[in-house]
Amino acid sequence: MGDIRRRGAVALGLTGLVAPLTLALGSTPAQAASCTTATGPNQKQVEKFLGRPVDGRQSAADCKAIQAFQTKHGITPNIGYAGPVTWGVMDLMNKQKAVGSNPNRDGKCPVNKGRIACVNLTLQLSWIQDGSRLVYGPVPVRTGRNGYETRTGLKKIYWRDIDHVSTIYNVAMPYSQFFDGGQAFHSVGLSMWNPPGSHGCVNMTPATAKKYWSLLKNGDDVYVYGRKPGT
Repeated sequence: MGDIRRRGAVALGLTGLVAPLTLALGSTPAQAASCTTATGPNQKQVEKFLGRPVDGRQSAADCKAIQAFQTKHGITPNIGYAGPVTWGVMDLMNKQKAVGSNPNRDGKCPVNKGRIACVNLTLQLSWIQDGSRLVYGPVPVRTGRNGYETRTGLKKIYWRDIDHVSTIYNVAMPYSQFFDGGQAFHSVGLSMWNPPGSHGCVNMTPATAKKYWSLLKNGDDVYVYGRKPGT
């Protein structure tokens, strides 16, 4: 997240990162590394996810498919190895898709607050609801990594800056909507599944961040709950 210049004071924060859930969201591909011939511990699960023949044995075609997935989502090293990090991303994608159009089925995001932005850290999903009515989402998001966790609880949007730039990290944070110290919703040019996560903000795709900007305002509630995998 970035720092916030407000009434002459500087509030320091942490940098953080849908429309439908698709695998089309990706980061700028890195230069491809050499492909490994090693069979990974999650070979069968990864093969199944990618629509490859499920035989549990690494092949050249398997490696290229795994490597393309890793490159797209910024998973390193991108050598085509079917390890726990790659499978963890795929498993999260499966769980996100299974939510469907009822993200608050567990009733954990308050329905008595009117319009509210909900963030489920466990599933790395966010949505906007009005009472029990779903307004937008659910969409995949990218929240704080281990040591920079997005803080849980009920909060309110208190400051918005459409062209915010973090002077801590010297990065642009377009469509920033701050709700807890330096933690904010904002857009990034990364895959929403890019590990290990943000520096505390709730990262979104540009399209999602713009939609949140149009649907929310200062004073609207934000509820963050759960725990991001790996934190």
